[in-house]
Amino acid sequence: MLTLLTPRFTLSSFQETDWSFFRTLRQNSDVMRYMANIASEADTRRIFEQRLKEKNAFVIRAHGDETPLGDIGLRVSQAHPGEADIGYSILPAFQGRGIASEALRALCEYAFYQTPVEALNAWVLAENTGSVRVLEKARFRRVESMEKAFLLNDEYYDDWSFRLTKAAFVAGS
Repeated sequence: MLTLLTPRFTLSSFQETDWSFFRTLRQNSDVMRYMANIASEADTRRIFEQRLKEKNAFVIRAHGDETPLGDIGLRVSQAHPGEADIGYSILPAFQGRGIASEALRALCEYAFYQTPVEALNAWVLAENTGSVRVLEKARFRRVESMEKAFLLNDEYYDDWSFRLTKAAFVAGS
């Protein structure tokens, strides 16, 4: 089991015991409002089973506390192994406390120093100002704006693409 540590948090690989947390996270309309339509429990379970198999998918917990606060992960591109997509979500009760920012920093360090990844990509809806701030604080740069490109709950949203290179990360460390 892979574990990443930050000053306040432990990021650990998904375990079967994380199912209840993951279901709660993925069924929460406040969490999903910027990500995807809320899926059926069966589809959510399939996504969870995928997380169990992924080496780079983590549950975020405070040190010494088993309560899951959110999740974060990266998926290395099959076509371009030097690139990976990142994503994260935090339960609403814990948002606004710097959890995503601290976890993202640890994930960037892991990606750039322990894998062959040279660039990280993230996509976020323009309306998701909290996530935009997290990415900008981590020195991700917006590289593309796609107007009304993301369909969610029968409405089109602007989708922004962000990127952080290893060179930019190392230069800012």
